[in-house]
Amino acid sequence: MFKTIQMTIDETLLEEVDTTSAQLGMNRSAFIREALRQAMDRFRMAELERQHAAGYARRPVEPGEFDVWQAEQTWGDA
Repeated sequence: MFKTIQMTIDETLLEEVDTTSAQLGMNRSAFIREALRQAMDRFRMAELERQHAAGYARRPVEPGEFDVWQAEQTWGDA
């Protein structure tokens, strides 16, 4: 379900959006929806990375913690 919104955008950016969306064969609304989806995806990924880093800051890797996997990194005679 779509909802109509109103937004303010500067003319130069609007011209770029219109040019790019036309080149992609999309209408302006579809282009902006996709751009917003991608921005939200980037935001969510950045948040997950921040949480990941915070977890390792709270509980750093201990020496030897992953030694059991060392042999798995051996590629043999290549």
